[in-house]
Amino acid sequence: MKLNFTYILTCWLSCAGALTTQAQTAASQSAGFAVLTGRVSSPTSDTVAVSIHDSPFDSNERISYARINEKGEFRLKVPVNGSTKADLVYGDAVADLFLDPGTDMDVRFKADDLPGTVRFKPNDVPTGFASRLRNSSNLTDEQRHRLQMANANSYLTEFDEQFVSNDGFQVLPDNIQLYEAPFVSFLDYRIKHERNFLEDRAAKQSFTIDFYNYAKADITYSNANDRLTFPDLREQVVSTEGRMAMTTGYYDFLRDPSLLNDQSAIGNEQFQEFLLNYVHHMAAQQKHLRTDPDFYPFCYALASKRLNGTMKLLTLGRILQESFRFGHVRQSAAMLADYRTLDLHKHFLPALETDFGKHQALAIGSQAPDFRLVSATGDSVRLSSFQGKLVYLNFWKSTNGLCLRDLAYAQDLVKRFEGKNIVFVNVALDELEVPWRQLVTIKKLPGVQVRAVGGLRSEVAKAYGLSEVPTYMLLGEDGTILNPKPKRLSSRAAVDEINQSFGKAGIYSAAVAQLPTPASAAK
Repeated sequence: MKLNFTYILTCWLSCAGALTTQAQTAASQSAGFAVLTGRVSSPTSDTVAVSIHDSPFDSNERISYARINEKGEFRLKVPVNGSTKADLVYGDAVADLFLDPGTDMDVRFKADDLPGTVRFKPNDVPTGFASRLRNSSNLTDEQRHRLQMANANSYLTEFDEQFVSNDGFQVLPDNIQLYEAPFVSFLDYRIKHERNFLEDRAAKQSFTIDFYNYAKADITYSNANDRLTFPDLREQVVSTEGRMAMTTGYYDFLRDPSLLNDQSAIGNEQFQEFLLNYVHHMAAQQKHLRTDPDFYPFCYALASKRLNGTMKLLTLGRILQESFRFGHVRQSAAMLADYRTLDLHKHFLPALETDFGKHQALAIGSQAPDFRLVSATGDSVRLSSFQGKLVYLNFWKSTNGLCLRDLAYAQDLVKRFEGKNIVFVNVALDELEVPWRQLVTIKKLPGVQVRAVGGLRSEVAKAYGLSEVPTYMLLGEDGTILNPKPKRLSSRAAVDEINQSFGKAGIYSAAVAQLPTPASAAK
C-alpha cells in the first residue's frame, strides 16, 4: 500500500500545487456556494435536489432544489459553509456527494439509475489525458479546485460500486455467523483493499486534503465500528449459540491513541459513530448494562473524562440523544444542564434542547397517552382499559416489509406468553382500512388489532411521536412507559426482556431519582 507522502508527491502526474488546503484556495473559491449543472437522461421528474444535514443532532435536512427543463438540463446552487457530505436526490434515488465552497461541476445520470450512472466533470476545465498533460501547470486555482472536487465525487461513485454495493465486502449474515479468527481475517482483507483503492485513486487523481482525510477516515472507522460491534451483532443474529467469548487480544486495536484523537476525522459520520460505540464498550467492560438506570450518566461521565474539544461535544451530544430517545428524561435533564456549560458557543445545544423537548412526554415513568380505536372486529378499544397488565405496543403498517416480516415473531410471542399478565396491542397506521382488515382476518393475527385512522398523520401517531414503522413500546402494569424502545419482535432477546419487565412499573423511576448528578458521577 502506498504511503500518504507518496500520494502527496505523485498526485495527478506530480503537477505543482495539485494538493491544496482549504486555506490556500479560499480566496479563489466562490464564497459559500457549490454549483452543480448537468443533464438527466429521459427524465421522469421535473426536479433534482441536494440535501445536507447541517447539524449531526438535527434530523431535519436543508434541501436545495432545481428545476429540470424540457432538455433534461438543470443548474443548482447550494449554500455550503465548508467541506461537507451531502446527498444528490432524484425521485426516490440517492447518490453520495462531497461539496465545498468553490465546487463547480457537471453532473449527468440516467433517470432510471441515478446511483449506477452518475458521472462528474469539472466545469470550465480542459478534459482528457492530453489536455491535462498539456495544461496541468496552466490551470488557475479555481480550475484546479473544481477538478479536485469532481475527482472526489467520482471516487465516491467508484468506491460505492467496488465495495458498498458488493456483498463480498459487507458485514452480512454470512459474515456475522463467522467465528472470531475468520471474521478478523475478513476485515483485514477488506480494509487492505479499500486503502489500496483510495491510495491508487489519490495517486492518479487530485483530491483536496479535506476530502482525502474524509475518505481515509471513512475506511478506518467503518472497519473499526464493524470490529467493535461484531460480538453484540453476532449475539443478536446467531440464535443457536450464546455470546461469543473473544480472545484476549481482540480489542487491542482500541489501544491506539490516534484512534480516539484523529482531528482530521471529526467531520466523518463513521468516526462519530465509533466514538459512541467505544464509550458503550468501555461502559460494558465495567459491568454497566443499557438496562441499568445509571448507564447513560456513566457513559456521559466516561466520555467527559476521555475526550476533548469538538470530539467530546459530539460524543456527549450523541449520548444525550440516546438517553432522550430511550426515555431517560430525568438523567437527560441533569446531563443537558452540564452540556450547556460546555457548548458555550451553542454549536449543538439548540438542536439537542429541541430534541429533548420532543421526548419529554414519552419519558420512562410517564403515563402513556391514552387512545380509543376501533378493532378489526368492530369493537371500541381503549388503551387505559388494560391497566393491571403489561402492554406491548406495536405500531405497524400492513404495507411495510419489516412489519410483515415481524408477523411470524408476533404470533410466536403471543403463544409464548399465553395465560401471562400481558396483552399485545397492535396499532395499524394504514391509510386504507380494507387491506388491513383482510390481512388481520386471513392471517388470523393474534393480540388486539386496532387501526388509527389517518396513519402517521393521526392523533395517536402525533401523541407517540411516530415517524416510522415498526415502532414498539412496553408499558408497565400501571399504564406508565416502562421502555419506549424495547427489543423488536424479531429479536430473540424480546422474550427475556418481557419476562424481566413483569412487576417493574415504577421501580426504574425510583432508581433514577437516586442517581448522582453528571458532575459528581465523573469524579
